[in-house]
Amino acid sequence: MIADFWFDPSCPYTWVTSRWALEVERVRPVEFRWRVLSLWALNEGREDDPENDPEGYLRYPVRVCAAVADRHGPAALGRFYTEYGTRAHERAEWGAFADALTAAGLPPELAGAAESDAYDDAVRASTAEGVARVGPHIGTPVLAAGDVAFFGPVLSRTPRGEDAGRLWDGTLLVAGTPGFHELKGPPPAEPNSDRHGDR
Repeated sequence: MIADFWFDPSCPYTWVTSRWALEVERVRPVEFRWRVLSLWALNEGREDDPENDPEGYLRYPVRVCAAVADRHGPAALGRFYTEYGTRAHERAEWGAFADALTAAGLPPELAGAAESDAYDDAVRASTAEGVARVGPHIGTPVLAAGDVAFFGPVLSRTPRGEDAGRLWDGTLLVAGTPGFHELKGPPPAEPNSDRHGDR
């Protein structure tokens, strides 16, 4: 099964969920196709600033992601996201685009996309595609497997092994139930991907 995973590389909870997705690939017959969903693009034109990003920093990493996807495809985007996310979310190295690109086996000059608006329309289009699967009331991530699409799951810890597989099974079951709309847990803890076992 191919499942689509739309993500904003700056979101710490999405980072944790993405590490869960890699665990799911290990224990279930699913392969994730990595796609861009930008909180900047999602909130563009709003009078308020829900992401508290007055300088527009959220544009930079997602632009690099869009450049990688355009030039090298979704598998390369997944590799870059792992390298960039490790640096950004685990080490607070938010501008380490060239290092992450090199580690992912990609041309480091793609880091220049961060300062260019050349990929902004591609970011908007990919974001719109993800939003169209579940509606405008969402954020990041959006996942889709066949006809089943959903926002989340929003995780603060990464389930491992069969726990990851069971969460995948349950999420598909719930999200695929006709008439299902929303399910929430208690307030989130601080995100922590617990990198043991991550690839």
